[in-house]
Parts: sequence; structure tokens; C-alpha cells
Amino acid sequence: MKRNRKLFVCIHNEGYAVSLDVRKIYQGIPDSSAEQSGMVRVIDESGEDYLYPKECFAPISLPMAVRQELKLAA
Repeated sequence: MKRNRKLFVCIHNEGYAVSLDVRKIYQGIPDSSAEQSGMVRVIDESGEDYLYPKECFAPISLPMAVRQELKLAA
């Protein structure tokens, strides 16, 4: 399942300052119904996955070597 996860960088955390850090990379979990509602499911500071507004994030892509070093790949 980890291979299907997308990566996002938090670009603003207004209203979610306790849960999200600006400029931090978060792992997203595919959730088509959330996406249809303008939300993304990410693993936040608590280590759990929650829905957040899509506009809080920008999708990013990292080379596999970097993903492995950061333990973001299976």
C-alpha cells in the first residue's frame, strides 16, 4: 500500500496549526471520495490519517533514492 501513497508539501496550515507544519512533507493515502470533496487524506503529526482541505497542500515528486532515504517508500 505504501507504494500507492502520494507525497504532499504543506503550503499553509491556517486552522490546522496543531496538526500540520508548513513546508513539511506528508504522505497522502488514496481516497477518491475525499478528492471529489476537495479534500486529501494525509498522515499528520499524530501519526494518524485525516482529511484536510486540498488547498493546504501541493503534490510533490521525489526520486526513489530520496524517498528511500526518508523512509517514504516500501
